[in-house]
Amino acid sequence: MNTHILWIDDEVDMLRPHIIFLENKGYTLHTATNGQDALELIQSNNFDLVFLDENMPGINGIETLKLIKEIRPVLPVVMITKSEEEDIMHKAIGSQIADYLIKPVNPNQVLISIKKVIHHRQIISDQSTADYRLEFGRIEQLLNEAKTVDDWIAIYRKLVGWDINLRQSGDESVREILTCQFSEVNNEFCKFISQRYLGWFGGGGSSDARPLMSHQLMHVKVFPHLKSCDKVAFLLIDNLRYDHWRMIAPIVQEFFKIEEDEMYCSILPTATQYARNAIFAGLMPSEIEKLTPEYWLNDEEEGGKNQHEEELLRRLLQRFGISVSLYFRKIVGLDNGRQMLSELNKLDACSFAVFVYNFVDMLSHARTSTEIVRELAEDEAAYRSLMRSWFEHSDLLELLKELAARKFKVVLSSDHGTVRVSNPIKIIGDRHTSTNLRYKTGRALTYDAKNVLEVKKPEMAYLPRTNLSSSYVFARNRDFFVYPNSYGYHVKYYRNTFQHGGISMEEMLVPVITLVPME
Repeated sequence: MNTHILWIDDEVDMLRPHIIFLENKGYTLHTATNGQDALELIQSNNFDLVFLDENMPGINGIETLKLIKEIRPVLPVVMITKSEEEDIMHKAIGSQIADYLIKPVNPNQVLISIKKVIHHRQIISDQSTADYRLEFGRIEQLLNEAKTVDDWIAIYRKLVGWDINLRQSGDESVREILTCQFSEVNNEFCKFISQRYLGWFGGGGSSDARPLMSHQLMHVKVFPHLKSCDKVAFLLIDNLRYDHWRMIAPIVQEFFKIEEDEMYCSILPTATQYARNAIFAGLMPSEIEKLTPEYWLNDEEEGGKNQHEEELLRRLLQRFGISVSLYFRKIVGLDNGRQMLSELNKLDACSFAVFVYNFVDMLSHARTSTEIVRELAEDEAAYRSLMRSWFEHSDLLELLKELAARKFKVVLSSDHGTVRVSNPIKIIGDRHTSTNLRYKTGRALTYDAKNVLEVKKPEMAYLPRTNLSSSYVFARNRDFFVYPNSYGYHVKYYRNTFQHGGISMEEMLVPVITLVPME
């Protein structure tokens, strides 16, 4: 595709060597000696780029730039000037220039500017593709050497980074390679968890040191700040994955400095009922059921399973001997968010503010049940994009701005992530079996043991029993459970939806970010 460039300069004849150089590189050059002629050309032609001299008689460069943006708002303009005065640069940058060059310029400078403005995406894509092909082997080596959860976190960070960088790559083959490598790594991660998980709780298997997990999150990552800071906020965004955090991090960094960017390991099941209650109680699920049975409902029992986070947190603070003025708010819809923003003056009287946001969870469920949301979030990249778009216009962003303005240190995290499922696994259970697609608990479950992690003695994983013969099974990687009845319908309905409850890096390796407000 031929690239058409308009060069506006009252001494355009002096630029003939530059123009010949660029034409020999395959570009088509058009010229104008003043702003008025240039505007007429822009009205009647579709240019890919404009070079604009700042110091021209008649309509000067800054004025011409403003008029160009009125006619063609997205047309990239490169400003060229003899002046290095800061106010001229500010005026040009404020008018959304694409690049800025100081005279005298040589042909190679001009060519570099063209490549930066017009071809930068393709150049970055090509370079990213080449870099990933080199990195592929390094990731394989890290995979072979992985022995701890920290090792898996390092690999996961790399894969997420490449997944984001390559999402716009024109090289379909390299994206397929990354998808295959991601799946391979997830398979090995599932084996790692299956072999070690029970051992972390003294229930057999490997005796490797247990990583930071859900029930330890508060006293390890949040409570220490209560002793050193006047104002601390804990923000839990349900279903927030590490790649989601990477998408919103640049926006957050406008108001906060990132003090720590880490991950912890969610307990199993990676479901809100279990993981979130464990966070706020500082206890494993069976311990919550034993010590505070009034705050726990098992899967088959009617009622909301996460109605007592605040009560559990207050008991945890008391258990650790922490006396703070606590503000707790749970946001489950648009109206809740608006109401919360109208009450932010209450933050002035508290030293510890806790917010639970359910939007990302609602988004994943809407993607399953609503056709238009499924189309908008067709794949991982689109899902991330939709999540970022929501965040940019959300009450959550307004809350973060307010917390920064009020000098709160913020710990931002989640209870678990989600994984896009694709492979159905048949399972049979009675009518009391739990309904989650990524884990099942109940009695007399029938399944192929080689496809799952089975926990026949729930107490070994600190999970409650619904009856004496109940057990748990967990789906791995991108598998999901389907009953033989109406098998075809449910496979079609749930395949490629985002689910949680089982074992995958996306579900278990959860971001925990410490943010310090800008000075």
